[in-house]
Amino acid sequence: HRSHFGSRDIFSSCTCACPPELIASTFKAAMQNDEGRIVDLYLPRKCSATNRLIPAKEHGAVQLNVGQVDENGVYTGEFYTFALAGFIRNRGESDACLNRLLYEKSLLTFSK
Repeated sequence: HRSHFGSRDIFSSCTCACPPELIASTFKAAMQNDEGRIVDLYLPRKCSATNRLIPAKEHGAVQLNVGQVDENGVYTGEFYTFALAGFIRNRGESDACLNRLLYEKSLLTFSK
């Protein structure tokens, strides 16, 4: 109904005979995927180095996608995703942490 969208208090200003459940369901903030399942609007990220949750308002965090290449150096379409929190970056440890993460995925070797 058009009268539900213009007011601040939708339940008290409604003049129609709609049940409150119908009015409340109109304003429920939810996303559905292609299968019709309700999914969250925000999925928090975790720091790959420390497993800490990265808050939504943290602007110092970065997320890197490291692509896989074949023996000819051509991108295969596969990648690994790493997220580093601003906490790690502020301490100057992001390089060492990224080297450790790449080594654990066998993407980097320290052999001479």
